[in-house]
Amino acid sequence: MAALTASPAAATGLKIEVEGEADGVIEIDLLEDVAPGHVEQITALAEDGAYDGVVFHRVIEGFMAQTGDVQFGKMGGDMRRAGTGKSDRPNLSAEFSDESFERGVVGMARSSDPDSANSQFFIMFAPATHLDGQYTVVGRVTSGMDVVDAIKRGEGQNGAVVGQPDVMKRVTVTD
Repeated sequence: MAALTASPAAATGLKIEVEGEADGVIEIDLLEDVAPGHVEQITALAEDGAYDGVVFHRVIEGFMAQTGDVQFGKMGGDMRRAGTGKSDRPNLSAEFSDESFERGVVGMARSSDPDSANSQFFIMFAPATHLDGQYTVVGRVTSGMDVVDAIKRGEGQNGAVVGQPDVMKRVTVTD
């Protein structure tokens, strides 16, 4: 953990192995200079294996795919609760920036409280500039947008995935 805060210029990323309708690898460049607290939290959770086996529980066509509920979003759990949980780490204070929510941008999910982000994140299918300055941008997809595009879509206005959701089989931190 100290190494991450001591060297903010280090290029840290995530490698997400996805299984389901989408099958492949998503690589994300994490933006330590934009959201250092959020990057530290995500990398700590990934290093602990907390994201392994977590499903994409909310996927809205033309908008985004959400995952990261390490409490209730594990494959094999009660998917009705997926999206309501968090990690055992503390919630994070917002780190809003001038980064725009474009296709491939990764943002932190939260409740109506701007300081409630914890473990859940979402990947944009398309631009959504109405989110700019309202949610913390934490990274960008550098490869695997074809995998993101193939993630099983949810149903209804909230995009809840019905049946067998796609899953982050393994999430590792890269340099």
